[in-house]
Amino acid sequence: MPDQTVGRSELSELRGDCARCFGLCCVALPFAASSDFALDKPAGKPCPNLRGDHRCGIHARLRQEGFTGCTVYDCFGAGQKVSQVTFAGRDWREAYGNGARRMSEVFPVVRQLHELLWYLTEALTLPATRPIRSGLREALERTERLTLGTPEELAALDVAAHRQEVNVLLLRTSELVRAQVPGGRNGKRGRKDRRGADLIGARLRGADLRGASLRGACLIAADLTGADLREADLIGADLRDTDLTDADLTGAFFLTQPQVNAARGSAGTRLPGSVTRPVHWTAQG
Repeated sequence: MPDQTVGRSELSELRGDCARCFGLCCVALPFAASSDFALDKPAGKPCPNLRGDHRCGIHARLRQEGFTGCTVYDCFGAGQKVSQVTFAGRDWREAYGNGARRMSEVFPVVRQLHELLWYLTEALTLPATRPIRSGLREALERTERLTLGTPEELAALDVAAHRQEVNVLLLRTSELVRAQVPGGRNGKRGRKDRRGADLIGARLRGADLRGASLRGACLIAADLTGADLREADLIGADLRDTDLTDADLTGAFFLTQPQVNAARGSAGTRLPGSVTRPVHWTAQG
């Protein structure tokens, strides 16, 4: 049975809540003029569309105004954590003399930690992870403690080293889950092991990818119409403009909302319960 006591960071708390944030993604992150953003913006400088109340002035028109990148972004709840916990409710204008710079350093760190919390929390809900559940709980608790550090501690944190430690458990999670799927693990580099594969524009319409490892695979603009992605490992897969029309992702794991937001889908696309169907999919359909 899945673990019902996965700690304080339930998945619902690992989603961005703009009402409790000071628009940190609009301040801390850099933009580069491209198909995703209509302008250049350095890290630490507020987006010109950010209003005084920390809300986006063109939120309802982001895609039309050339800010598609904003519509596919999610901070995993790091925005409200940094705003309300790390800086105790003081916004980037008043936290310090150079509050925008300091928050810009801390926000990306906490986002990475919250992304790890998402994966660990999900892993604890999977029945197949029973053999490593104690390790997963310990890693989740340790990661939570790191998110509660001071701004100085967070800015100095070696996030890459911590990710490497957690990744050992996430890899083991993938092996355990996919081992229960017929054909899910057919050889070290078999047909269903597509880790890190370059699948840009690949024609995978109706492909049998059930129980496949697509960790870090580049699926930009790939055609996965009607593909079977049940119980597939999608951690880090690049799904920008991937066509998931009528694809079945039931039970797919380590799939995040930003990945889904970046893809294209339809009313017939079947998603796991951990993510929601993007509004723009309806418009595409």
